[in-house]
Amino acid sequence: MTILLISYYLSDEHIYTYFGLVICFMLWAKTVFHAENGLSDVFGRAVLITGCDSGFGHHLAKKLDCMGFTVFAGCLCPEGPGAQSLVEKGSDRMKVLQLDVTKDDDVSLAKDFVQANLPEKGLYAVVNNAGICDWGETEWSTAMDFQKMADVNLFGAIRVTIPFLSLVRASKGRMLYVSSIFSFFNCLNMGAYSVSKRGLEAFADSLRVEMASFGVKVSIIQPGNFGMATNILPKKSPQDIWDEFDDARKLTFNQKYIEMACAYFNVLCTSGFKDCSMVINAMLHALTAPKPQTRYQLVSWRDMFFFYICPFLPTCITDSVFSVSSMYQKRKVMLYS
Repeated sequence: MTILLISYYLSDEHIYTYFGLVICFMLWAKTVFHAENGLSDVFGRAVLITGCDSGFGHHLAKKLDCMGFTVFAGCLCPEGPGAQSLVEKGSDRMKVLQLDVTKDDDVSLAKDFVQANLPEKGLYAVVNNAGICDWGETEWSTAMDFQKMADVNLFGAIRVTIPFLSLVRASKGRMLYVSSIFSFFNCLNMGAYSVSKRGLEAFADSLRVEMASFGVKVSIIQPGNFGMATNILPKKSPQDIWDEFDDARKLTFNQKYIEMACAYFNVLCTSGFKDCSMVINAMLHALTAPKPQTRYQLVSWRDMFFFYICPFLPTCITDSVFSVSSMYQKRKVMLYS
């Protein structure tokens, strides 16, 4: 009713201005509300981070080490350049360990190592950062492609959370989960990734409700396009994709469309944010603020309005976003041609 009254009395230009001011006020209020003094006694507290070979995990491990935390940096390749950089440049509080989140044995050994090397204040937080990304239409994929994505992005976080939860609960600490805007934004060619991240958020939301009684705070990080900062999105050649198609799919999907899709996603790999600072700052707030946010949506100012209202819009509107995309229009023309 309020929105109808506003629409009646205000012109279209004033409506956009009004809603813009409402969004700005909400952001300002949230900033003020969460501006309390952060955690000060970090020495003697430990944080476990998965996926520290590169990207967000690598940068967060270095930052927390500099702040005085004991850092358990889980790496897929502890002998690799990323892990070795943490060892060489970090303090004696930096502990690099082998941790493939898809392997139960790795997680079990990691827990033994963490427990044997905990500082006096225990394990304060677990940052479930390890993740992989890939793109491709559902009909190009197999069930195994979806399973591989979920095994890292979803079940990897669950596999790490369960055994370490009692340690975090004992310190009334924090649990962080690195998700994505694709957890709620249904994007063409990102089905498997969206499935894994939507499942991850469902798990984190359930855990947050359960852990509130124990004083443990759970936060979700939702990065936008940080392709250049993390190199997480793999580059594919059109020929590699085309060669995997059977005859039926070759009749449905035009090879020129495959080339266009590859060019589009390769551009994405070289666009977006060039550094991780926005994500790292959000992680630090989630770890140290007395009242961390449940979700940190990290997109450009240009995209902020859309992504803030996107979860509340009717499906017919969010789906219609693709109708104005030149790629989507070309795709419709190219199919079956």
